[in-house]
Amino acid sequence: MKMKGEGGKSPLQVNVYDIITGFLGGTITIFILGLLTRFTYTPLLIASFGASCVLAFGLWNSPLSQPRNIIGGHFISTLIGLIIYHVFGNEPWSLAMGVGLAIGLMMLTKTTHPPAGADPIIIILGSYTWEYLFTPVLTGSIVIVLLALLINNLRSNRKYPVFWL
Repeated sequence: MKMKGEGGKSPLQVNVYDIITGFLGGTITIFILGLLTRFTYTPLLIASFGASCVLAFGLWNSPLSQPRNIIGGHFISTLIGLIIYHVFGNEPWSLAMGVGLAIGLMMLTKTTHPPAGADPIIIILGSYTWEYLFTPVLTGSIVIVLLALLINNLRSNRKYPVFWL
């Protein structure tokens, strides 16, 4: 009975202005990160940043979309992935432990950000070094937040962030 849902209908609303903001926010953010990567020869893009843009521009008022969650969630999850990889290597169980620990620590620190749950997998499978924590992860997540601050607040009916701490 628990799996029937509450009425069976999605609570999500379709709003043309939100769709345009989400489209423009995601497009501009990933484009800027791509340009910065090209011109600085420093990788600033990871796959989970696309999912972060969905939250930052599509569900901007969610607790999971706030600056502390985007930056903190990616930072913590990447740090966990790096520790697990450098201590235990690339093993199926270390991938699982990395994701589980990242989820637990994000929840403990109130920085839960679902896209960051992929970061330990990215780190471990990619055999990344400690520099990855700062570029692309910390730098890229700060760029996402800065653009979310700008783009979301261009709309008079949006106030981003909802909270900082």
